[in-house]
Amino acid sequence: MPSPKSYHFTLPKSKRPGEVSLNEPWYPGVQPYWPTCTTKRSVDPIMGITTVVIHATAGGSSAGAISVMKKPTDAASFHWLVPDEDEDQHGELVWACVPEALAAWHVRNAASHPDVNDGARRVNHWSLGIEVVNKQELDPFSPWQVEITARIVRHCWAKYPNLAHVVSHAKLDPDRRTDPGTLFDWERFKHLVLNGEADAIPVAVASAKPLSELPASEALGCCHT
Repeated sequence: MPSPKSYHFTLPKSKRPGEVSLNEPWYPGVQPYWPTCTTKRSVDPIMGITTVVIHATAGGSSAGAISVMKKPTDAASFHWLVPDEDEDQHGELVWACVPEALAAWHVRNAASHPDVNDGARRVNHWSLGIEVVNKQELDPFSPWQVEITARIVRHCWAKYPNLAHVVSHAKLDPDRRTDPGTLFDWERFKHLVLNGEADAIPVAVASAKPLSELPASEALGCCHT
């Protein structure tokens, strides 16, 4: 079985898709935490994006994952959160958690790999982060989680002209991280990203309400950052 530390593929410019829709309402109540868990990008927020990083939370709930954005120190963050199969939102939507124009804190500043963006550090500034809710170890990912994660990547690929790398957190930080783990079907995920079947999966049509209209949600637990 391949190691997550090897999970990485590149996106050919010749196959860049057209617009890919995504049902991505804001996770309730995240906006107040952006000042303490994000940074203004040091690169152009469109042309400077070259990489999507795939993570898994090592926790069982979206609320637990969101709790790391609320920490007063050592906060972490990510752009999208894919719900677990035990959550009501599974099969319906992905949570938007940080504006794409901002750098989310999903990879250590010191982490890098020579295969990815010429080994540049400060990965958060030129990447987008996707967290998939999964306990890790013996917890399987649902087929929908793999499919919708591929759809998010194709959504990004259509939007960002210089997006070239799709890589695991484990490859960028192999001494500290193993996510998304061996149970994430990387080969199927790669096939879906490159060949477009992800575009055909049903996505419920729902407009994202302003944050002021969304109900409060209490965070629990912790995630793998």
